[in-house]
Amino acid sequence: MRKDEAELQSKPLVREPALERAELLANLLASIVESSDDAIVSKNLDGIITSWNKAAERIFGYSASEAIGQPITLVIPQDRQSEEREILTRIRRGDRIDHFETVRRRRDGSSIIVSLTVSPVKDAVGNIVGASKIARDITEQKRAQEQISVLAREAEHRSKNILSNVQAIINLSQSDTSESLKEVISGRIQAMANVHSLFVETRWIGAEISAIAKQELAPYLDECHDTQVRMEGLQIVLEPTIAQAIAVVLHELATNASKYGALSDANGQIRLTWSRSEDGQLALRWTELSGPKVNAPERMGFGSRLIEGTIGQLGGKTRFDWRAEGLICEIAVPT
Repeated sequence: MRKDEAELQSKPLVREPALERAELLANLLASIVESSDDAIVSKNLDGIITSWNKAAERIFGYSASEAIGQPITLVIPQDRQSEEREILTRIRRGDRIDHFETVRRRRDGSSIIVSLTVSPVKDAVGNIVGASKIARDITEQKRAQEQISVLAREAEHRSKNILSNVQAIINLSQSDTSESLKEVISGRIQAMANVHSLFVETRWIGAEISAIAKQELAPYLDECHDTQVRMEGLQIVLEPTIAQAIAVVLHELATNASKYGALSDANGQIRLTWSRSEDGQLALRWTELSGPKVNAPERMGFGSRLIEGTIGQLGGKTRFDWRAEGLICEIAVPT
């Protein structure tokens, strides 16, 4: 062996800086692809999968060995196959597709909503040889947006309903002085506010009727009035519109009873019962006993008109029986 050859073999191999940088960059890019939270997939111009990162395995449910070599239509629902043809056509033209929202299919058959970004892949001389695809699972984000939209529509509906009821309360309220009128309106609106606190607890599903009754009759349910009020009925959850109406009605009946009826006398008693018929009608009966003698009014008062109007708006019926021993109010309303 010549001396110069021996010296060459004994020297460590010196790598070109450009080659070393290229390998470092390739390793870095590979690491980024594998650690990405988004599915990063490549395919050739025939739509055959050529690479499949860890996130793609997690999002779509197929391992890399199962996916690579398969057509990308593996994860495309049957009714969206035409999307792939359009994507490949645009990729061949050199187009890039940004944030295309669509539906894809997981291995278990479930659907997910994804945001796709698809870019052409070129070889060393600039020819388009395939495409890289980034898919972000936005299913939960879309569900959250839809929920926000539903809640916004529901809030608008509730707000209009509340304002409509407040307007009706104001129109049906009357008193001898401005101060007493303010008190009457305030009490009726407070009844609505009370039941709204129950809606929050059930996420606006509604309110249970016994909870509504306990709120409105709370001043007469303590130890000092332990025999004045008796309530009986099955647990019935009323949807918000009906629950709100029942709260206003019970407030009105309790207010009238405390001023003129059974609750104005220590010996007076209230019996409140309710039930639901097979056809879905809520039947509520308010009975006053042992209070001051009751005389039937010559004309319907504002409280009675409010009760009748509130229940009438729901397609229900109200009946007042002004007996000498106490008022009986019967309400029937579709639920």
